[in-house]
Amino acid sequence: MRVLVTGGAGFIGSHLVDLLIESHQEVRVIDNFSTGKPSNLERHLNSCKLEIEKGDLLRPDDISDALNDCEVVYHMAANPEVRDWLVTPKDLLEQNVEATFNLLEAIQRNGKVETLVFASTSTVYGEPSVLPTPEEYGPLKPISLYGASKLAAEALMCAYASMHGFGCAILRLANIVGPRSGHGVIHDFIEKLRKNPVELEVLGDGTQSKSYLHVRDCVEGMATAARKVGKKVELFNIGSEDKVDVLSIAKIVKEEMGLADARIKLTGGVDGGRGWVGDVKLMQLDTSRLRSLGWSPRLNSAKAVRETAKALINSTE
Repeated sequence: MRVLVTGGAGFIGSHLVDLLIESHQEVRVIDNFSTGKPSNLERHLNSCKLEIEKGDLLRPDDISDALNDCEVVYHMAANPEVRDWLVTPKDLLEQNVEATFNLLEAIQRNGKVETLVFASTSTVYGEPSVLPTPEEYGPLKPISLYGASKLAAEALMCAYASMHGFGCAILRLANIVGPRSGHGVIHDFIEKLRKNPVELEVLGDGTQSKSYLHVRDCVEGMATAARKVGKKVELFNIGSEDKVDVLSIAKIVKEEMGLADARIKLTGGVDGGRGWVGDVKLMQLDTSRLRSLGWSPRLNSAKAVRETAKALINSTE
């Protein structure tokens, strides 16, 4: 069985490729390398199990070529930016919605794909009144354009899978952290402390509290969902079983950098202490559905943050 991973040179995508090749599967990656890095796949470059195609999901012909002989598709390619000052609505529409539509059209024309696995996000829930939040929670009211773009992609997935008879696992991810990550709060704190070792700016009031999951636990959850989905459309939350606040993350990063005495400067944030407009302040997912299939995370949120901080510090020094 050959597996296609879109965005396979990216942060989560490359860790998924690691797992699939370790499981003796043949993997084809399609990536435009706008944010993905060839170095993320370097350990497999001489493997007969890996094939890499430079291509763009905004070009339909690239997708059709990449799908040849593939029975399973993991759709990881996306613009992952939530902060509105770093991304435009047009970027999110093209890279998260139009690219997904092009992939689904190609799958429909190909007719041989049996399973599609989609990396969605917890931000589709918006600000739920139930924590931990189950997959059945609704209505879904995302408060960021990123969350809206992923919810639109989910809707397309459901429709195409139902109409054309392939299995689809939609995975709503918590904050995924680990080696190779190039954005997010841990990465940002490390970069800020490198520039100013005596003071760390923290966006918001510091009480924002969310679930953080190590990337290895994440991709193992993805593989579990792919094996179990069959010919149905299934929703799965993937996250740790707890959450950690931003001030605790700041303390962990300071400790791992040997800068425990650095001052914390809180910006106060917007709209009740959020880091930015569209920032979900509290997030924790109910993962009992995926855990019932035999998956469970090895690390809790704080340990995942600490392991990530160590890895990122060591990789950039």
